Amino acid sequence: MIHVELCGYVPGAIGRIIELHASYYYQNWSFGLFFEAKVATELSDFLCRFDKRRDGFWTACLSHRVEGSIAIDGIHAVRDGAHLRWFILSEQIRGQDMGKRLMEEAISFCRNKSYKKVYLWTFEGLDVARHLYEKSGFRLTEQREGTQWGTKVLEQKFELELGDVS
Repeated sequence: MIHVELCGYVPGAIGRIIELHASYYYQNWSFGLFFEAKVATELSDFLCRFDKRRDGFWTACLSHRVEGSIAIDGIHAVRDGAHLRWFILSEQIRGQDMGKRLMEEAISFCRNKSYKKVYLWTFEGLDVARHLYEKSGFRLTEQREGTQWGTKVLEQKFELELGDVS
């Protein structure tokens, strides 16, 4: 078992998270430039407006190199719920329970912030991720064909109701 450390932002994190997304989704789903640019723009925008009072950002680091990430965008959490984003793991740390650890960090953060709901958008076919979402309590609430990733897929919205935590 390799030792992976949970960190927040570390220098190079933005580029590495973009690389992880671009490589994985190109190899497995043929997503190209549109998708990579979308991840780059949205992740950069998020981190530039990051507010630790409402947002969360975690990286999984192995030997000081980012090998995974997850974020909670809380900018519209009161109205829409907290948005779970940029959840990814490199091949090097998959199967080490790091996905579960990152997910637990993100959900715990939302509970501590008294968010009532967490949601994420994904698409049909990411079965390993879906299993983890459902094991963490997320439920599929919406499906529709869409192109927000730059190609037509069956987009899926998953939600986790946290309820009244007061």
